Amino acid sequence: MDSIIFDVDGTLWDSTESVAQSWTAYLREKEHMDITLTSARLMTLFGQTLSDIARQIFPDCSEAEQLRLIDGCCQAEHEALLKKCAPLYEDLEKMLQIMYKKYPLYIVSNSQSGYIEVFQTSGLEKYFKGHLCNGDTGLDKGSNIRKLADTYDLKSPVYVGDTFGDYQACQKANVPFIFAEYGFGEVPKPDARICKPMDLINISL
Repeated sequence: MDSIIFDVDGTLWDSTESVAQSWTAYLREKEHMDITLTSARLMTLFGQTLSDIARQIFPDCSEAEQLRLIDGCCQAEHEALLKKCAPLYEDLEKMLQIMYKKYPLYIVSNSQSGYIEVFQTSGLEKYFKGHLCNGDTGLDKGSNIRKLADTYDLKSPVYVGDTFGDYQACQKANVPFIFAEYGFGEVPKPDARICKPMDLINISL
């Protein structure tokens, strides 16, 4: 293990409540759509690409309309999260302070462009050396993990995430997967698992 790549939602913070409120408000006030989104619903969707999320929330709309609506939701989400940071998981910064002295840290997410930058306004930007997301590259998570590893010449990276989709991405990228079981998903056979962020300081792969 020579580096660590992190997922964001369900791994570093839980933005689902803020996102649910901002998306619902946008859709009701700006689009006049009677749609109510909840934190619980978003937990089942986060980790997928935005186009897949939009397809499930707006099944009766055309693909172009789905993408327009989800883009509006994301803009509202960014504004809300910049006003008030989503809850970080317990002792997250304490863990990052320890780990970034030992390993270079990175982020790879299936999020839209700008979302990782919004997360980093939480004051944690200094701990990460780089990031990639689906919104910036158009690539799936497995391809982005591999692209980031190649870009920064990482020989033995590990990925920390919380969903089965994260596990599948690691299988594609041929990178060991550490399951953050406090997050949103279930993964039956990860390479390692953590119950809270601080558990990561004792992981050795």
